[in-house]
Amino acid sequence: MTSYPEQLVFGLDIGTRSIVGTVGYQTKDRFYVVAQKAREHETRAMLDGQIHDIGKVAGTIRQVKEALEDELGQPLKDVSIAAAGRVLKTITVRVDEEMDAEREVSEEDVYALSTKGVELAYESFQQENKAEALQFYCVGYSVVRYYMNDYPMGNLVGHKARAIGADLIATFLPDDVVDGLYKAVEMSGLQVVNMTLEPIAAIGVAIPEMYRMLNIALVDVGAGTSDISITKDGAITAFGMIPMAGDSLTEAIARHCLVDFTSAEKIKRAVETEEMVTYTDIMGLPQTISREEVLAVAEPALNQMAKYVADKIKELNGDKPVSAVFVVGGGGKLAGYTEKLAEYLGIAKERVAVRGEQVMQSIEFVKTDLEINSLLVTPIGICLSFYEQNNNFIYVTFNEKRVKLYDNSNLAVIDAAMQAQFDNRDLFPKRGEALQYTVNGSARQSRGTQGESAKIYINGKVADIHSKIKGNDQIVVIPSTKGEDAKREISSLPEYGSTMEFVVQGQKISVPKFVMVNGKLESAYYEIKQNDQIEFVNYYSVEQLLQFMDVELPPTTQFYVNHYKANSDTPVYENFTVEWDENAAASADTYDALPEAEPGLEGAGEGMNDQTFANSGNDGSIKQESEEEESKSPERPKLPYPIHVVVNSEVITMNGKSEYVFVDVFDYINFDLKRSQGRAVVTLLNGRQAQYLEPLHEGDKIQIYWQEK
Repeated sequence: MTSYPEQLVFGLDIGTRSIVGTVGYQTKDRFYVVAQKAREHETRAMLDGQIHDIGKVAGTIRQVKEALEDELGQPLKDVSIAAAGRVLKTITVRVDEEMDAEREVSEEDVYALSTKGVELAYESFQQENKAEALQFYCVGYSVVRYYMNDYPMGNLVGHKARAIGADLIATFLPDDVVDGLYKAVEMSGLQVVNMTLEPIAAIGVAIPEMYRMLNIALVDVGAGTSDISITKDGAITAFGMIPMAGDSLTEAIARHCLVDFTSAEKIKRAVETEEMVTYTDIMGLPQTISREEVLAVAEPALNQMAKYVADKIKELNGDKPVSAVFVVGGGGKLAGYTEKLAEYLGIAKERVAVRGEQVMQSIEFVKTDLEINSLLVTPIGICLSFYEQNNNFIYVTFNEKRVKLYDNSNLAVIDAAMQAQFDNRDLFPKRGEALQYTVNGSARQSRGTQGESAKIYINGKVADIHSKIKGNDQIVVIPSTKGEDAKREISSLPEYGSTMEFVVQGQKISVPKFVMVNGKLESAYYEIKQNDQIEFVNYYSVEQLLQFMDVELPPTTQFYVNHYKANSDTPVYENFTVEWDENAAASADTYDALPEAEPGLEGAGEGMNDQTFANSGNDGSIKQESEEEESKSPERPKLPYPIHVVVNSEVITMNGKSEYVFVDVFDYINFDLKRSQGRAVVTLLNGRQAQYLEPLHEGDKIQIYWQEK
């Protein structure tokens, strides 16, 4: 086994036409290529950079792997690869990180910043492509520009900063492209340790950082795709791809010469060095074709390819041409391609050139028999990408489902849950349904109980959503539970404990307040339901009071409320006096029915009419209907008593007086008459214009508000 001063890196360029394997190692400023092997696909197992026959591609990879192992004398297990594809998408993001204090920026800080940028790019991409049917993965990224304290900076490491940032461009490919590559590599007995994008790999070799101040395009013309990258102002600013390259030229030659694809490919390559090429067509007849004829046959396809690439370059460069173009890869070697590309870009033809040995000044070839040309640029770049970044994919099993994750070296259970489309609500405890209701017109809510968090296991051990995961981990998540829905009985409300006091037959009696639910009387054990309207009634009828006291009286008993004659339906409010005389028969013709209660005073004297209002006393008792009967009654002293009125839909209690007038209401409400908020104050009593000194009675309905200017 040959020993080398550094660890060997194996890079694999899985192209549409051929697979190239390169092995080497890097020192401080140079990369040493120690072995390189290439094999062409026996059939068209790949088209446009995408694998169509995984098994056949895996077989070709295995051939390259075994040939390199024979030459090196040691096994190869890990490999770096690059991806291309028909559906390539990019997104640019700005990422910032505040430092805990001004300090020197380390390489770890820069790596963490880049990782955060990739995560942000992925989130942004997912948001922008919600309607996309395919699942995309980030297969490469490049930092366009760094920032130190918001100032553009080429390299952050070693500088003191309080904040760092970066503009980062990330590239995404569909799941089927990535999966095909991984599967083919695994079937060949290798494990992917790093994946990059082909234009990123190529630009690492073809356009060194010293040239990236210039506005240059790199075009890697393969067999199925032409991969494009743009540099400007010291950074890689854009990536792109068109699904047309060398194979389109080969197909044109095959149709013209009446040969299979492989024979046409040989003709295309032969005319690079020969003037006349001999071949056998499908009829078995020998044929000869000149270099000029081959170029003429390929010209339409070559023109179309050059135009597509030029248009894409201008699109990526802000709708304007670049200053120069470097062409690498075998597909761009056909005579006339660089000239046509320059023509469509509108730049001098000398500024579009195939680059090979000229751009590999920092590459050392240990084997001198290798032909150094543009075909080597991308394979070597794939090897170099191993040292630049480690963006790999890992597989884990999540609830028996195989899940692929972009490895940012900081993956946790929650990342796997998101990728497996596990409902985020099933990770966290769920609270039972809240109960909504009103009490005396005010909205209330009772919350349900909290459920249990999800139970999480990694490889059989208890974990949580933030536990770190690695490749091949077995993750089991038992969904969180929902708590019980909110339940509440009337007796649990704080208002339920409130009582009222009456003076009954000279004794103070304390009674609980009645509860009305949706207009119906309910007990303390009533279970509140959604949107119930609960009212604590602030009065008893005489009959209800007697029932509470468990007092039975003859039906002829005469009742008195606040010393005025009353009946069993008369409402009795806080601090009212109630008396009766069993020997004095109640006279049904001495009073009318009590007035209808205002909203919130349901049941207070049902059936009262307008005439009764005219005959009612200030305390709500009933005046005698005839002056004759009134004259027979002894004059009663006017004692202070409370009354209840409704002001702007709210029940208020007025007390301390024996008589009340309209203006007294302002002592009980928050209404500033001194500070004008409208054109005039509107005062309504029972729906009509009120007079300030107009008497008030029990149950009056009042409205007071500012009229708009």
